[in-house]
Amino acid sequence: MDSSSSVALQRRLEIRSDLSSSPGSGPGPGPRLNGCVPLSHQVAGHKYGVDKVGILQHPDGTVLKQLQPPPRGPREMQFYSMVYAEDCHDPCLLALQHHLPKYYGTWSSPDSPTDLYLKLEDVTRRFQKPCIMDVKIGQRSYDPFASQEKREQQIRKYPLMEEIGFLVLGMRVYNVGSDSFDSYDQHYGRGLVKETIKDGLSKFFFNGEVLRKDAITASIIKVQKILRWFESQSQLNFYASSLLFVYDGFPPTSPRMLSPGEKTTTRTLQKSDGVLEYNNNIDQSLSTMYSLHKRGCTSSHHQAKQDNSKWQPNGNHSSNQLEANGQDKPGEADRAASDVEVRMIDFAHVFPSEVQDHGYIYGLRNLLKVLQEIVED
Repeated sequence: MDSSSSVALQRRLEIRSDLSSSPGSGPGPGPRLNGCVPLSHQVAGHKYGVDKVGILQHPDGTVLKQLQPPPRGPREMQFYSMVYAEDCHDPCLLALQHHLPKYYGTWSSPDSPTDLYLKLEDVTRRFQKPCIMDVKIGQRSYDPFASQEKREQQIRKYPLMEEIGFLVLGMRVYNVGSDSFDSYDQHYGRGLVKETIKDGLSKFFFNGEVLRKDAITASIIKVQKILRWFESQSQLNFYASSLLFVYDGFPPTSPRMLSPGEKTTTRTLQKSDGVLEYNNNIDQSLSTMYSLHKRGCTSSHHQAKQDNSKWQPNGNHSSNQLEANGQDKPGEADRAASDVEVRMIDFAHVFPSEVQDHGYIYGLRNLLKVLQEIVED
């Protein structure tokens, strides 16, 4: 094996070692592509240097998502370009921008001009100890144009997708006592059934000492806003799309969350051309991955109206009850919600429609009910 091959192998091993979040793991992989480096704390999804496509960290603090092969990659690029077009005046798309990572166009390296990347906001960047969870939303794990073989393959991967309406693809949770992260991959999520989904989801909000109900409540508020957007529109249907949940595992000094002024004393953020330059993250290396997009584990739904009389979590909470419970004190709720991110990601299977996105709505409502049950326990 020549020296270049040895270096490449070593970098791949370093990526895998870092992903395991084991104590004492070696330094992250070295720079590539004009100073860009693979995201060092990716929980799931396409990994640069391991898969054919992956996620990179740009020196300016954004993330680079490599374009997938046609038609998925061009379709996702078209979606972002449509939503963030400078001349966009569609109220529906303008409202949608609030629920997506910011889009800064495309990027390619002078060394590899044919490899195109989507340049996106790193929504984990502002957190000191970012806890991250990727949840696929919907009732189908294939889009309307999938072959029969593809449909059967996806149904076998998680037969409960239609009944439950969402699937945990991966998560990474900060443990206060050990000052380390516990990671759970797609196999953990696929193992969750109707009887265990609540406990399985609550694990994301447990820091080893207490259940972070403040983060759950803030997440509920954010998901409610996304649900309201879906209930108000009938021009787009989303398949194999996820919600990315992020909250700071760094424990608050009191039952309330840290104020913005207090946060600035725990980490330093520098700006260059309006983009954050540094993230005091776990081990102070790269910022945490933005995308937990999972290869071979997509989930979505269909456009036909669903039978919502299927499985429902314990309890009978209406959308209005959920919203009221999450917003008893608007001022406090708004402050708590600002310390949590819930963003829609992964848009390789978005299609025009003339009906409401019933499968996505079904999944959001069931997810909200489970989150509310966790809070009330």
